[in-house]
Amino acid sequence: MHNNLASRLDQIAPFHVMELMKMASALEDQGRHLIHMGIGEPDFTAPQAVLDAAAKAMADGRLQYTSALGLPALREAIATYYLQQYGLTIPASRIIVTAGASAALLLACAALVEPGKEVLMPDPCYPCNRHFVAAFNGQARLVASGAEDRFQLSDQMVCQHWSDKTSGVLLASPSNPTGTSISTSELTAIIASVKQRGGFTIVDEIYQGLSYDAAPFSALSLDDDVIVINSFSKYFNMTGWRLGWIVVPERIVPEIEKLAQNLFICASSVAQHAALACFEPETMAIYESRKAEFKRRRDYIVPALRELGFGITVMPDGAFYVYADCSRFTSDADAFAREVLTEAGVVIVPGLDFGPATADTYVRLSYANSFENLQEAVARLSRFLQSRATFK
Repeated sequence: MHNNLASRLDQIAPFHVMELMKMASALEDQGRHLIHMGIGEPDFTAPQAVLDAAAKAMADGRLQYTSALGLPALREAIATYYLQQYGLTIPASRIIVTAGASAALLLACAALVEPGKEVLMPDPCYPCNRHFVAAFNGQARLVASGAEDRFQLSDQMVCQHWSDKTSGVLLASPSNPTGTSISTSELTAIIASVKQRGGFTIVDEIYQGLSYDAAPFSALSLDDDVIVINSFSKYFNMTGWRLGWIVVPERIVPEIEKLAQNLFICASSVAQHAALACFEPETMAIYESRKAEFKRRRDYIVPALRELGFGITVMPDGAFYVYADCSRFTSDADAFAREVLTEAGVVIVPGLDFGPATADTYVRLSYANSFENLQEAVARLSRFLQSRATFK
């Protein structure tokens, strides 16, 4: 039976971090208290108004399929959000509601990736991005990027690595795992270079609402041909609701709609009705206060980790991750993360999943945890590193 499986599966790796999570779960079953800094989701959940809207939709029986493009009212609400947050006039007709950002990326790759063609992306990056490309028989071309380039692609890298096989670039700003954004000038140059070569630019902006050091910014302000992905998971704290959106040029809306009809039918109708409450002024005020709390945590955890000896030469400006160089302590970040788990009781993620360039020397820490837990995690890491140094 195994011989009948599609060869594309060979290009799709499992999450290595899931093995770490199994270890963590086993330790918790034994009664160990762990502090989780590994999971990439907010510790906040949907505000009460969102829960109430979902309950009302269910009570009213509004549970049927919606249009494959999404509820018209939700598409309009997202368009208004772009106007209020970014000062951008984006027609609701260009906004397609999806079953999470993952579905949006699948739709984009289904529409744009040709078999055998390459898509450039930075190394490190979110592992699923390369697997979305592989799912449509494309090739992810990872380009090693370090702290000096904010772990992002530069225009120079794009031009240097573009070939006859390249069809486009897939970027994320702010990024998972690094929490870093691409500068406006660099992104402008990349989009121009890609367009000149007849390629596509996809920008994942699911963490854009959690940008701490600059005014809100979207790649949609730079070019109407850019395809932008966003989500209700991160800023809007709705991870399990599986709801996102994609903004595409007007001319390809019918093609994306056709794909959405066939692949997904529609996003969850309950989640869509609930998401309308996200944009109410009172709810937005809650999100902004939570964003301020994330920034407070970042401003604590980065200096604390530096004090412990982790290398963090570029300040993460968004999301809720710190990508830290642990080469002072180890040449095997995966083994180090397991040791931190078993000895210190802190869950962190090795660079292994995010690409080969930083696999052995970096770990990702999520500060989507309470301030008190972060303080306790730092205390545990401090004791662990001191005992380790003494032991050695």
